[in-house]
Amino acid sequence: MVDLVTVEVIKGGLIYTAEEMGIALRNSSYSHNIKERMDHSCAIFDSDKRLIAQAEHIPVHLGSMGLAVKQGLSVFEGELQRGDMILFNDPYISGTHLPDITLIAPVFYRDEVIAYVANKAHHSDVGGKVPGSLAGDATELFQEGIIIPPVKFVKKGVFDREILEIIKFNVRVPDIRVGDLRAQAAANNVGINRILGLVEKYGLKNFKESTQKIMDYSERRMRNEIRKMPEGVYTAEDYLESTGVEEKIVKIKVRITINGSEINFDYTGTDPQVRGPLNAPLGVTMSGVYYTLMAVTDPTIPVNDGCYRPVELYVPRGCLMNPVKPAPVAGGNVETSQRNVDVLLKAFSKVIPGKVCAGSQGTMNNICVGGIDEENRPWAFYETLAGGMGGRPGLDGLDGVHVHMTNTMNTPIEALEKSYPLRFISYRLRDNSGGPGKWRGGCGVERSWKLISPSATLSILAERTKIPPWGLNGGEPGAKGEFYIVKRSGERVKLKSKCTVTIEKGDTFVARTPGGGGYGNPFERNPEKVLRDFLNGLVSKESARKHYGVVVRGNELDKEETMKLRQVKVLNP
Repeated sequence: MVDLVTVEVIKGGLIYTAEEMGIALRNSSYSHNIKERMDHSCAIFDSDKRLIAQAEHIPVHLGSMGLAVKQGLSVFEGELQRGDMILFNDPYISGTHLPDITLIAPVFYRDEVIAYVANKAHHSDVGGKVPGSLAGDATELFQEGIIIPPVKFVKKGVFDREILEIIKFNVRVPDIRVGDLRAQAAANNVGINRILGLVEKYGLKNFKESTQKIMDYSERRMRNEIRKMPEGVYTAEDYLESTGVEEKIVKIKVRITINGSEINFDYTGTDPQVRGPLNAPLGVTMSGVYYTLMAVTDPTIPVNDGCYRPVELYVPRGCLMNPVKPAPVAGGNVETSQRNVDVLLKAFSKVIPGKVCAGSQGTMNNICVGGIDEENRPWAFYETLAGGMGGRPGLDGLDGVHVHMTNTMNTPIEALEKSYPLRFISYRLRDNSGGPGKWRGGCGVERSWKLISPSATLSILAERTKIPPWGLNGGEPGAKGEFYIVKRSGERVKLKSKCTVTIEKGDTFVARTPGGGGYGNPFERNPEKVLRDFLNGLVSKESARKHYGVVVRGNELDKEETMKLRQVKVLNP
């Protein structure tokens, strides 16, 4: 029997193997979306296709990876050879959306498959009706890009040139796509070599026993966390503000049932799938459940198949959270996934009050733009924008961060100006956008750029421009987002949260992202903290008075007027 020290060493080795795969993918990729934003994820599975380790990458990728591995490999059961890799992006198999391309490779030790390595990477364009492949008005999957079923993309270590050519002829910037695909293959090769190194050092028997013990350990810890929760049934609902095709709200409803060490998530009551691209494939729904459960229990539990054994999930077929093909799904991965987490956190705030943050920005603020530059070369650019995190018990929400299902990084404006016909005008925290509370919500950002090439196509896929992020326990909502274009003439054109428009040379695009909701009664916030927020430009003088009961004179706190307004003693700083 393997000793526990060896189990721990192998556990750490597997986790860092997944991290090192991500480093290789990031460093060898061509696109800013992967190299700078790190919009990729890596994970390792055992020979039974069970998750045994993952890197700290993108929650919406990682939670769906298990489904992708099982469904993708089922096409080639018993057919894979050393050096083969399976590629696909069909959301109804891979679990996310078309820009996320999955690449899976078997790990052979002698003549036996002992594990699988897998990664997903968001490609900044995979064809479809708009540059960036995230059309806010798509009505079927075929409009969103090239659809790739599971295929042997790498055969015995050699790329299939015909498949590669098909992909190249269906995307706008083929050289970058090829570079990113090669980076994904390199990441898998790193994973294969590191796993074989572990097996050579500790032996195949110890490796297999250790992975089983690792999963069992995570299961025990997760069950212990669930047992701490009060048994019962808890419900919550929240809404998407439009479908991209129709200006109507769409409901997501969840019922959480806790029974001993088991937990059930039931989406009965969620609205049916919609004509627009907000439908979330089952893998996206699963990823939201898994992410939220880890967030509200103990994030130090090693994430693997064992964590999810106590989870039971029911999602009615044909609803928004489990659509039927060929419903469009581009926004389900990026927007509906965020709202799913909002709904789940709202439900958990009733289960474990005092451990859940208020509503965060609740959107990824997807911006796609592309066209033909002055040298007649196609270009396509994609990014998501940061916003405010919700206030938390004992802590303010973070300002200007990517929250929940995205977990990506900032795209530096210097890198973008070097590569694309864009000139940035502003990039800063958005004043007074965090929701008031005893612990205020984080502020959103303002990011604007001017187009310096001939006209381009701009697409926005976002949320929270009509329904603001919610406050909790007396906290108030965060600011809603907004998008607009300032024309060369000075005319300001407001844009919908889901739209595709033409932007002309010299026009300026402005994005102002939502703030997080506040937590707790704003009048309980220390007046000195409110003053510091005012001095830092995070809270206006009017908001200090209206929302916090704090009076600022010049740049100082008027304690007497504040005490009168609050009708309480001034709190110590």
